Amino acid sequence: MKVSLGAKPLALPTPAWLVGTYDAEGRPNIATVAWCGVCCTEPPSIAVSLRKARHSYDAIVARKAFTVNVPSDRFVRETDYAGIVSGRAADKFAVAGLTPVPGELVDAPYVEEFPLVLECRLTQTIEIGVHIQFIGEIVNVRADEAVLDANGLPDMLKVRPIVYDPGAKVYYGVGESIGKGFSIGNEVKKEE
Repeated sequence: MKVSLGAKPLALPTPAWLVGTYDAEGRPNIATVAWCGVCCTEPPSIAVSLRKARHSYDAIVARKAFTVNVPSDRFVRETDYAGIVSGRAADKFAVAGLTPVPGELVDAPYVEEFPLVLECRLTQTIEIGVHIQFIGEIVNVRADEAVLDANGLPDMLKVRPIVYDPGAKVYYGVGESIGKGFSIGNEVKKEE
């Protein structure tokens, strides 16, 4: 029997990604976001939701660009830090010991130490409620060579991304593969 929990954002898991921006003074900033995800295949696009009060909000609006930085699990402390301190109050890159690198195709920095980075050009802004959703076209994906598989694509077990449980407020790593997409479902089809 299922128990009603009410209307809450309890989808599991959510990503733990860091959004990279330059503020009005040109200082690089990172902010941890969990309300985000891929939202379109063509053009390849990603959605990131922030409150208007966040330091990164004005930066994205002004620069029309942001990066999405996927940390590996060894950066869980830095990831949490970037979500609990405002870029107005601290140089989060410096305090966390991370290196800002100017985006190649967008006016936003990325985190050198993180294995996977998406450079995004702002295409849409949607006011949802307390959050504003920024939709960015992914204009470039950068990955450390060490995390690529034989086909030249990011390997989940090499990237070792962090996922987040918004209800319990706990970070997790990822586990072993449990099935091949667009394939394992054929076993169910055979039972028809």
